[in-house]
Amino acid sequence: MAHTRDNLTIRLRPQRDSPVEWRVSDALVDYDEALAAMTERAAAIAHGEAPELVWLLEHTALYTAGTSSRPQELIDARFPVHAAGRGGQFTYHGPGQRVGYVMLDLRRRAPDVRRFVATIEEWIIHTLGAFNVRGERREDRIGVWVRRPDKGEGFEDKIAAIGIRVRQWVTLHGFALNIEPDLTHFTGIVPCGVSEPRYGVTSLADLGLTVTMPEVDMALRATFEPLFGASADAQTVPSTENNSPRRRCAKSSELASR
Repeated sequence: MAHTRDNLTIRLRPQRDSPVEWRVSDALVDYDEALAAMTERAAAIAHGEAPELVWLLEHTALYTAGTSSRPQELIDARFPVHAAGRGGQFTYHGPGQRVGYVMLDLRRRAPDVRRFVATIEEWIIHTLGAFNVRGERREDRIGVWVRRPDKGEGFEDKIAAIGIRVRQWVTLHGFALNIEPDLTHFTGIVPCGVSEPRYGVTSLADLGLTVTMPEVDMALRATFEPLFGASADAQTVPSTENNSPRRRCAKSSELASR
């Protein structure tokens, strides 16, 4: 029988002797510096030299190109474009979007990339549920989607993108959840390679919800632990942070697409 994304196993075996470190960066974080820090930490986790880590942050406005991105999907390079090293196509990062970099050791939990991606989706779905938003996964599209009958029959928008890479069974990258980003910035790309007119991009603000980033962070942490295990506070890394003014209001392969 063929695998379907609806019958995948959810949750990962927790590491009972070692809680996941939980880091939140309040200032905007430079993308290249974040990638370097993430890569270094993932290598240390793989060698047993550091605990697992979830890092919540925001980036300045930019586009990232996954390993399956195509030049024609970059419509208007109005922001810097970075090679991400993750699976998938083009995506956008910017203020008002909570990015979560998730560095977990799948060897000790469950060496199953499909299960990991499905559990990340479930995490976001539970987080959205805390704000009475019904997020859903799709058989043919990675990420978390919200139905939009107000736009027309069969219309739905992506509210969270997911893209990962796995090295030595340690995960890199993670998710991007739209809280209140400027949604017009997504028009410079074909987001995640999804071009059908009935599939768009949304955010909590676009859905009419006024939610602060700290409120989202609290919900993310509360819904993380039942799925992944205990977490413990970690200090931020000041050298990776940009003090720019804030804008508020699969198989066991290396890559999984956004």
